[in-house]
Amino acid sequence: MRRKQGCKGRAIKKEGAAFSCSKTEKGGIHFNKLPNIERLPNGSLPHMTPKQRQMAVKLIRNICCNYDNGNCIVLDDGDACVCVQSISYSVNCKFFRHVLLESKEGLSLKAEIFHDDTTKRCTVCSKAFQSKSNNAKYCGKCAEEVKKKQKAAYARKRRAGVEK
Repeated sequence: MRRKQGCKGRAIKKEGAAFSCSKTEKGGIHFNKLPNIERLPNGSLPHMTPKQRQMAVKLIRNICCNYDNGNCIVLDDGDACVCVQSISYSVNCKFFRHVLLESKEGLSLKAEIFHDDTTKRCTVCSKAFQSKSNNAKYCGKCAEEVKKKQKAAYARKRRAGVEK
């Protein structure tokens, strides 16, 4: 089986907590210390729109160390088992929820799926992002671009006022 870069039997660090992976008797990988997925007040799992699901599948294919040609290594018990997160509209994989969505690539998807008070929309690309302040207007990627443009405009304005 081919595996992507990622876990490969070593500890995964996340915000001070170590999620260790160890081989189980059946050959799959078992992730210790992953908390359960939060449920909605009515007891159901969080749901995704078709666009969010498409983004989730892309994220899983690109960075999940347990994804192998459509199959999940964690659920593998000798027979190939399809990755349940890639075919579902609800968030039902602990590894997806607590590791992939917390990664740099998954933060905007996390903000869209789990709405809260700190979720805002970027004024440039209209992606959802978690804001750390009340006057944040741009996501991380667009903030860098806007800052460069504003700096260049300020420098042009300053140079135009200088006489030689």
